[in-house]
Amino acid sequence: MTDLGKVDRTFFDQYVFSNLGAGRDDVALGPTHGVDFGLLDLDGTAVAIATDPVSVLPDLGLARAGRFTLDFVLADVAVSGLPPSHLAISFTLPPDFEDESFATLWTAMHEEAEDLGVSIVTGHTARYSGCSFPWVGGATALAVGDHEDVIRPDGARVGDDVLVTKGPAVEATGLLTTLFPDQFDLPETTLRAAQSRLDEAECVRDAMTASAVGGVHAMHDATECGLFGALNEVANGAGVQLDISTDEIPLRPGVEETCEFLGMDPWTATTGGTLVLAVDPDSTAAVVSALESEGTPVGVAGTVREGSGVTVDGEEVPHPDVDPSWAAYEELMRQSGVQ
Repeated sequence: MTDLGKVDRTFFDQYVFSNLGAGRDDVALGPTHGVDFGLLDLDGTAVAIATDPVSVLPDLGLARAGRFTLDFVLADVAVSGLPPSHLAISFTLPPDFEDESFATLWTAMHEEAEDLGVSIVTGHTARYSGCSFPWVGGATALAVGDHEDVIRPDGARVGDDVLVTKGPAVEATGLLTTLFPDQFDLPETTLRAAQSRLDEAECVRDAMTASAVGGVHAMHDATECGLFGALNEVANGAGVQLDISTDEIPLRPGVEETCEFLGMDPWTATTGGTLVLAVDPDSTAAVVSALESEGTPVGVAGTVREGSGVTVDGEEVPHPDVDPSWAAYEELMRQSGVQ
């Protein structure tokens, strides 16, 4: 398995997939490596469900950190095509995290959930010795709706267009330059542009916008291992080949310079906020128009073909397996004297 971040497919298949508890008829889609959500069938109602760690970064400012946290834990059910509807969340907080600080964090999360139409239905909040930021809990998100509205993560079809929003390394660029600004020897305008990418590291609204148009057959958020990882997961899930041109993928200001400074490949670095979509060509123009009308950059990056794997600019690109943003984060922490 990899040292940091999500376990690799070998670990998942050996230890997780073979041990999933009781089999139940109401599980329409169970755990699958690289798939964002599970799916239940409850008397004809579809329930998409996903669990993620609660990651809070106080250095972003607690209100901003709260919104970032909320959007992160809702993203995996949002790509089901069903609007996120319910949330259960558990906080395991450090002993010295003050009540007033928690109130600021929680209010921001409440306000974002309210704006998205999400009800927080249960949870657990406590302080424990040994707990520390950023990893301070876990959350399970639900999206409830009709089965015919579900967009399966393995649903890409031969002939579909491949759309990519926002482009590579949006999240890694925004987070690292915001958390460690003094470690970057970049022009001030470039640094500010890079830091502003953090405001784009959210995909819930984009997923809802695209799915409302129709014609979307698969949708996946490009988190760990970045765009190259996400493209491979879409291809492998559907048993198809994706032919991709990087010239058609947005590249946001500050990303290239930040990644070059860090010696980090932007195409394999985490980029929460970026979506990969497989779309019926008859719907492509409408999906692009809807996203652009919301201010989201999007490119028609390629085509779904018969075959397997991913080709980028004519060359086969395997799943990266290791995300370089983890090593970059650790090195920036070391340089900053953070233990």
